[in-house]
Amino acid sequence: MSQFHQVFFEESLEGLDIMEKHLLALDIASIDLEEINTIFRAAHSIKGGAGTFGFMQVSNFTHVLETLLDEVRSEKRGLSKEDVNLLLQSVDCLRTMMDCLQAESEPDLAEAKALQARFEAALAGGDAAAAPASAGSEPVPAGGSITGWQIQFRPETHILRTGNEPLRLIRELAALGTVEVTASCEALPEVEQLVPEDCYLHWEIELRGGVDKAAIEEVFEWVEDDCELVLVPRLAPEPAMPAADKSAAEPVAATAAAPIPAASGTAAVAEKKTGTPKEAASIRVGIDKIDSLINMVGELVITQSMLGQLGKDFQMDRLVNLQEGLAQLEHHTRELQERVMSIRMVPISFAFSRFPRLVRDLSSTLGKNIQLLMEGENTELDKTVMEKIGDPLVHLVRNSLDHGIEMPDVRAANGKPETGSITLSAYHQGGNILIEIIDDGGGLKTDVIRNKAVQKGLIKEGDRLSKEQVNDLIFRPGFSTAEKLSDISGRGVGMDVVRRNIQALNGSVHVHSEEGKGSTFTIALPLTLAILDGQLIECGGETYIFPLISIVESIQIDTRMVSRVAAGCELFRLREEYVPIIRLYDVFNVEPRSRSLDDSLMVVVESGTEKVGVVVDDLLAQQQVVIKSLEDNYEPVKGVSGATILGDGTVALILDIKGLIEMAGVRQFASQKNMFAEDPGNQAA
Repeated sequence: MSQFHQVFFEESLEGLDIMEKHLLALDIASIDLEEINTIFRAAHSIKGGAGTFGFMQVSNFTHVLETLLDEVRSEKRGLSKEDVNLLLQSVDCLRTMMDCLQAESEPDLAEAKALQARFEAALAGGDAAAAPASAGSEPVPAGGSITGWQIQFRPETHILRTGNEPLRLIRELAALGTVEVTASCEALPEVEQLVPEDCYLHWEIELRGGVDKAAIEEVFEWVEDDCELVLVPRLAPEPAMPAADKSAAEPVAATAAAPIPAASGTAAVAEKKTGTPKEAASIRVGIDKIDSLINMVGELVITQSMLGQLGKDFQMDRLVNLQEGLAQLEHHTRELQERVMSIRMVPISFAFSRFPRLVRDLSSTLGKNIQLLMEGENTELDKTVMEKIGDPLVHLVRNSLDHGIEMPDVRAANGKPETGSITLSAYHQGGNILIEIIDDGGGLKTDVIRNKAVQKGLIKEGDRLSKEQVNDLIFRPGFSTAEKLSDISGRGVGMDVVRRNIQALNGSVHVHSEEGKGSTFTIALPLTLAILDGQLIECGGETYIFPLISIVESIQIDTRMVSRVAAGCELFRLREEYVPIIRLYDVFNVEPRSRSLDDSLMVVVESGTEKVGVVVDDLLAQQQVVIKSLEDNYEPVKGVSGATILGDGTVALILDIKGLIEMAGVRQFASQKNMFAEDPGNQAA
């Protein structure tokens, strides 16, 4: 059964996400029963799956949670804010338990037991009436103590087709006490008449222990219309065994498993996942994408067959046909590439889904009224990119919650609504995806940031920086303007990590802010990390590649606009700013075609807010390239983010702009750039 564990964990975590989403959407003043049913179904599926795979810690904990939800959906009780908070805490607890089980370690059940006690207290104080008896059940005698139950379980033949597994039900009974199971095969037909999806067995089950009747009926709740169930209490004075007697519970699986035909749904699971849970990773793909991919492969096979036929006894009069075939092959290859890449594309809603809960909890902790708006949730990007962008997004949203949105009284005094808003927006632009985190808070206080930067020695008192450059200082390591430390912000260990992680994805992050009106953080990311839109350049007889996303412009160098300063640093006057010059051939120690700037080209590139001009011999073509990791195939190389194989079979290095700037030792200080505006006489060709 262990081969199916990973599927169980993935589906259970999805179920927990569903529970959290609908719990956050609940209006306790007017409860939507469909929302409650959705939450209940997710919890019931997790409980049933956990019982099937023997994760009784999860199954037992989910049972009491499910009981409260069942009373709400049957309108026997309402829901308070405390109940919703308790259910959300239980979702967190279940996630923690799942993580431990997935890592093959035993979960710490202290929190689960504490939450379970709170559920039981809530249930005890409710107005829930006793559950009605199941059909065919015997009444419980008024006198004497119950020491066990005799259970007759006769399911309809179609029960497996409804997704219900008798073995799972028996295992849930085993969690309540000690069981002995006898399976009857009297209805089993001959092999040639047997239908694998039908159930022909029925069971006599002896359950020993002081088990409440309602707990037994709970086990069979979802199949009560698909079976004949008889419960007969035992009053004989035989000792009850502990409910958690594992030695008695485990043999049940061996006893009952053999005669029970596997449900058709279980067989399907086997095809979804193989391999060890620790190393396995999966992605859900729509069947339409798979069908499209298969059709494309068929087209490719036809083209290959046609080219193979042309290759036999080739004559020059068939050259046109060969060229057409090669063009068709190129077209099909590109289309196949795009469709294969689309398989890895998932909606960004997977990354956005954590934020409603985050905003709810932190706004309550901070005493603020904040609403979260989300736009473009169906915008797709590569699964790998999305997994790595999660933490930077959390940092930025927490920053907006803590620093951005003001307290309600402050907002009211400034003529704003007491409820602030944070908007998460995602959309495609060119070959990139842009993610915006927008808040209508107090905005960045430029003067405060500048003064703090001077105190920390990040800039000098006389440095003249633009508003954008001052705001960009918040991304410096250790920078924070918080007046007091908290567990949310104030330690200066967030924004620099945000920029570093985004740059590691070949992306960028910028901030635009207006004091008193709010801030917008914009993240630009490539759609995928596997393919790059690049500009090929030549330098010293070698071919290198700049990511197109990092290129500002390419220009012919006018030496009259070049200035030299101390330590041999060169600056190029690009309209209203000065850009440091990097001679790529000096950084990589290759011999250029010419060392004269008049005979060279300059590619202006940016990393964050830093711009540099990189001197190269020539510009070549722009093309998509497949990225190969140097770290995996060789070792990390500073200034190089990866490599690719060009059409002629040669290897070209993909340049890392941030690493290139560091290698060249260039720092873009405003004092250097602005000194020439005051003294043009310093300029020299």
